[in-house]
Amino acid sequence: MIDLRINKTGLANNIKKAKESNVIIPTIAQMRRPETIPEKIQARLKKVGLWDVDPLNLFRITWKNEAKETGGLYQPVPNYVEIPSALSGVPCRILAMAGKWFPTGCHKVGASFGCLAPRLVTGQFDATYHHAVWPSTGNYCRGGAFNSKLLACDSVAILPAGMSKERFAWLNEIAGQVIATPGCESNVKEIFDKTWELRQQPEMMIFNQFEEMGNPLWHYNVTGNALADLFEAVKRPGDRLSGACFTSGSAGTMSAGDLLKEKYPHLKLGVGEALQCPTILNNGFGGHRIEGIGDKHIPWIHNVKNTDMAIAIDDEDSQRLLRLFNTKEGQRYLSRELKLDKALLEQLTWLGISGIANVLCCIKMAKYYELTEQDVVVTVLTDSASMYQSRIAELNEKYGAYSAHEAALDHQLHMLGLRTDSLLELTYAERKRVHNLKYYTWVEQQGRTVEELNALWYDTENTWDAVHRQADDLDALINAFNEATGLLKAL
Repeated sequence: MIDLRINKTGLANNIKKAKESNVIIPTIAQMRRPETIPEKIQARLKKVGLWDVDPLNLFRITWKNEAKETGGLYQPVPNYVEIPSALSGVPCRILAMAGKWFPTGCHKVGASFGCLAPRLVTGQFDATYHHAVWPSTGNYCRGGAFNSKLLACDSVAILPAGMSKERFAWLNEIAGQVIATPGCESNVKEIFDKTWELRQQPEMMIFNQFEEMGNPLWHYNVTGNALADLFEAVKRPGDRLSGACFTSGSAGTMSAGDLLKEKYPHLKLGVGEALQCPTILNNGFGGHRIEGIGDKHIPWIHNVKNTDMAIAIDDEDSQRLLRLFNTKEGQRYLSRELKLDKALLEQLTWLGISGIANVLCCIKMAKYYELTEQDVVVTVLTDSASMYQSRIAELNEKYGAYSAHEAALDHQLHMLGLRTDSLLELTYAERKRVHNLKYYTWVEQQGRTVEELNALWYDTENTWDAVHRQADDLDALINAFNEATGLLKAL
């Protein structure tokens, strides 16, 4: 469970600093149902840009923001892209909920809030003393640095040197310190090694998304319910929510699947990874180019016992489709040959590299289970193509000018041509094998105990279920914090 014990000194310091910085903290309940956010805060948001470094943007940590760069409020249904059968090649509906309309353009701003907020409102993290350290493969440290800035906290962002230029350029303006570790998306151990160095400095507090239970708490309560709301809003008579797929970065979004399986018991939950680094599939390792996911280890916060399928995606597929969706020639092919309308062509730019991989996971699941027109599979788009314009330029330089012929080939080979290879339906024994891999990272390297590891497998009620239920306790502490600052009353 998440430690919610109070440190009175740190809490008093945080309340004082929040009052000085005009920081009001939203609750998890408000992120689920943003229409309940006070009208005076909503009125002020009409003058604030989505990416502005303004504490009011804490109230835009929700899937239900209007799709506006500035002044947007909320809508009943989350932003999403429905992938048509002409594009996917499968008859089922694929609904991909879009992270582009969060502050920072990525839903990781929510996961990082889920990690920081419990320690901030208990005083365990003292904003007048501690630096918030955000180890990440890219987007999480961006969200953490942004939230730290909004909450008037110092931050340290850690990410692999091989990540896209856009991430580093933005972080250099927001984070207090940016540390580039060797390697690419799958070099997670190098990130962990750097955090162990920083732990030697008492003022450095690590918020490790791969083990922080605030990450699944946020996704279970906010992302999971948003996906359920989306399905209920757009389902047709006879439709059934049959599947959900999420690539595993920190595996935080997998807990959204936990919520969906409770609401829709027949749903199949799939976890995706890069074919070039098939840790879940066959204990494999290697580098890959699906930016936004990690690998070479099993995250502590992945509830493997509740996962039905492991799906590997070739990173070349995601790279080729990034080009298809984001070049004039590619969009011309999609318009002329597939008859996709302009609105959908714009929405396809909402798919970042890991978002494309998520959609490909959905397609492979649909083919494996032979899903029909009555089946719906859901996923999320972590970020959008705006985070990867430099990657598109690199692909153009590598392969030359794009053409209609290449667009047709990319669609046929890298989407329609997907097969059910490099995929595994997980038996009980297979799930236990994957769970056991946590030992080598978390017990041998990161200081966890065998007893804690076994509890995640054998004691669901007092681990996963208990964490999911802590949202109400956290909200009570947030409300008390806001009451202490007096800022909400003074609006």
